[in-house]
Amino acid sequence: MAKRSSNRVKPAETELKEKLVNLNRVAKVTKGGRTFSFAAIVVVGDGNGTVGHGLGKARDVSEAISKAVDDAKKNLVKVPLHNGTIPHEQKGKYGAGRVLIKPAADGTGVIAGGAMRAVLEIAGVHNVLAKSMGSPNPHNVVKATIDALKKLRSPMTIAKQRNISMEKLFNG
Repeated sequence: MAKRSSNRVKPAETELKEKLVNLNRVAKVTKGGRTFSFAAIVVVGDGNGTVGHGLGKARDVSEAISKAVDDAKKNLVKVPLHNGTIPHEQKGKYGAGRVLIKPAADGTGVIAGGAMRAVLEIAGVHNVLAKSMGSPNPHNVVKATIDALKKLRSPMTIAKQRNISMEKLFNG
């Protein structure tokens, strides 16, 4: 089997947008009382097929968010888009989080909930139907959504792998 090419992207000089998915206050109980800190999940993307996620933890909210953004920029992936939607239906999984994304007709919008919506909007998908079927935990839902987006293949890639023309791919 041919080695699958990595679709990781280097954070170039392109303008990346960021979106906070979840902010969680966590407490560590010590002899002197509770110590509070924050965990932030952030997705970043250029709105044109590039998306990444990150987790940041710190004693203060703004520091946790900036750490999460730095982490997200380290693992950006490229997503094939086709006329503002995805090329085909795809399932994604991470831990107990399972997601299903389907292409949708123009004008449908992003039909997705919570953490999935943030990832798909930042990636630049404008029309998609999505369902989160497993754990509602935002960590797993974000990672499962990015897993599904990573598995997507463009029509050009499929035609090249099968050694057929684009017309034959869509008509035959």
